[in-house]
Amino acid sequence: MNSRLVKYASFFLLVSIIFIACKKDEEPEEELPTEENKPYTLDYGIFPTPNIPSDNPLTVEGVKLGRMLFYDNLLSGNNSMSCASCHKQENAFSDINRFSTGIHGIQGGRQAMAVFNLLWNTSGFFWDGRSTLLRDQALIPIQDPIEMHQMLPELVSELQASSNYPAQFKKAFGTSSVSTELIGKALEQFMYSIVSNRSKYDEYLKGNVSLTAQEERGEFLFNTEYNPAFPDASGADCRHCHGGDNFENDRYLNNGLDVDTDFVDFGRELVTGLAADRAKFKVTSLRNIELTPPYMHDGRFNTLEEVVEHYNQVKSSSTLDGSFGPQMPGGLQLSTEDKAALVAFLKTLTDFEMINDPRYAKP
Repeated sequence: MNSRLVKYASFFLLVSIIFIACKKDEEPEEELPTEENKPYTLDYGIFPTPNIPSDNPLTVEGVKLGRMLFYDNLLSGNNSMSCASCHKQENAFSDINRFSTGIHGIQGGRQAMAVFNLLWNTSGFFWDGRSTLLRDQALIPIQDPIEMHQMLPELVSELQASSNYPAQFKKAFGTSSVSTELIGKALEQFMYSIVSNRSKYDEYLKGNVSLTAQEERGEFLFNTEYNPAFPDASGADCRHCHGGDNFENDRYLNNGLDVDTDFVDFGRELVTGLAADRAKFKVTSLRNIELTPPYMHDGRFNTLEEVVEHYNQVKSSSTLDGSFGPQMPGGLQLSTEDKAALVAFLKTLTDFEMINDPRYAKP
C-alpha cells in the first residue's frame, strides 16, 4: 500500500513540475525599460507645462536622432549645409546675416528666425505662419531650391544607406526604415528640446541676482503702458506684444515698419489671403535678442538701439496694430537715457547657459 502511494505521489509531482515549467515558458518576460522608450527630461522652469504632441512624445533617443539630423550636411542637396548652418547655437540658433545664403549662393528674402522655446509657440511657424506643425516646417527648408535644395526621396535613400542612421531610427521609433515622416518628427523633437530660461532676468525673478539701476529703469519702461497725460509715469508699453514668460504673444501684427505705399512683403496675407493681414508678421520672442541681430523679418535694423528708435516713432498704415494708437502721432518721446535703459534691460534676457549647453551642440 505504501509503495502504491509513493508511486502516485511521484506521478503527481512529475506532472506538477511539467505543468509549472510549461506555464513559465508561456508567460512573456517582463519588459525592461530601454533608452528607446525613456522620456526626455525637459527642464522648463517657470514656463507653463508645454503641450507636447501626443503622437510624437520627446524621448531620449528621438531627441538624439533629431540632433544628429540637425547638424548633418546630408540634409542638403550637395552635402554642404545643415540646419545648423543658418541656426547656430552661439547665436541663439539664429543667423546673424541679414539673409541666409543657400547651397547655390542664393540669398533668401527673410531673416532666419531663432530656434528655441518652440514648445510654447502655438500659432504656426515661419514669419507668416504658413506651417502649422514644427515637423512640417522642418522639412520645407530642406526642399527649398533657394535654401538646402535636397529631394526628400534622395535624402531618405542616403540616410537608409548610411552606417548609423537605420539603427538610430530603430532606437528612436522602433523601425530601421527611414521615412520623411520620421525625419520630420525627429527634427521636431530636437528643436522642441531647446529651452531658454536661464538668463540674468530669470535669476533676478528667483531672487538670486540684482538688476542695475539702469536695467530696473528699462524693466519699468518695458512693462508700463504709454500715458502722455502723466509723462513721469509713462512707459514704452513693450509688454503689450512681448509679454509672458517667453516675451511674445504668439500673434501676427503690423508693427509700424512702413506706410502702405512702401509695403514690399505682404507677410501673413500671403497665407490667409486676407487684406487685413497685409504686412503682418509673427511677434517673436525677445529672449536672447542681444544675440540675434539683425532685426525684423527683413533684417533692416542692425542694432537694438535702432529697434528702440523705431518703436519710439512707428509709421502709420492701414493694418497697423491698434495697440500703437495711443502713441500716434507724436510717438513715445523717450529720452536718450530711457532708450539706453530699454536696451540694457533687453540684454538681461540673454541666456548664456543655453548657447553653451552641450545638450544642444553638434554631436
